[in-house]
Amino acid sequence: MSGARPAPGVPAPPELKDKVFDALAQKSELPLRAMIVLGLLAGAYIGFGGLFAIIALTGAESLPYGFAQIIAGLVFATGLGLVIIAGAELFTGNTMMIAGAMAGRIAMPRAFRALAIVYLANLAGSLMLAALAYAAGLHEARGGAVGRAAVDLARGKTEAGFLATLASGVLANMLVCLAVWCAYAGETVTEKLAGLVLPVAAFVAAGLEHSVANMFLLPYAWLVQAVPSPGEPAITTAAIVGNLLPATLGNIVGGAVIAASYLAAFGERAATSESAPGQGQT
Repeated sequence: MSGARPAPGVPAPPELKDKVFDALAQKSELPLRAMIVLGLLAGAYIGFGGLFAIIALTGAESLPYGFAQIIAGLVFATGLGLVIIAGAELFTGNTMMIAGAMAGRIAMPRAFRALAIVYLANLAGSLMLAALAYAAGLHEARGGAVGRAAVDLARGKTEAGFLATLASGVLANMLVCLAVWCAYAGETVTEKLAGLVLPVAAFVAAGLEHSVANMFLLPYAWLVQAVPSPGEPAITTAAIVGNLLPATLGNIVGGAVIAASYLAAFGERAATSESAPGQGQT
């Protein structure tokens, strides 16, 4: 509730909105080299979370579906935790720049330039991690069970239709941006992690589509897949693109909806607080 008194040290919702948009404006002005390097790192960090989730799902057939998915979601939060705490530039969190640009708080060309650069850097970082994980033979663990878990997860994602993936992408990034938003309310590492874990776990447990996570999960599964059994479709590059396109569009809409909602609720007044140096790059 917007009228509730916040706990000591926790910014009120209007103040938190300004803190987030201050940070987004700073992100849009990062030098090109910083955007690329931090974008590469974010792609790898989210990929680490994806790899952790694959391991958690390995052999999960013996567990209740919901339980296994929740565990996978909790460990996947490692990725966004690294982005927030260590500092990196993540496309899905940065989609909130669009609302800032529409409100005049960020120059529109600058926002779209930042989003494009970070998206491509996230993709490159994800692909590099997928290649390294494959070269390390991680998919061979437990008699190849890790690889099978990766392929099964990827098949479920590539078999969904365009509209379903688009809608799933909207929902996924609403939760991811809420995770980022809540993390900005914290000042300590513990507070930031507490703010982001449950929204991230929720989107993973529900099987929603996060474009940057899929930049790792789908190419990794493509690398490790064996010849499909009869009736099991192969994971192709066309299927990967067919997932990433609607997932990305949905993520853009979901991030913009969250940021625009808070602007609509609390207005577009200039921020009075400054983000502390090194606050989580997202």
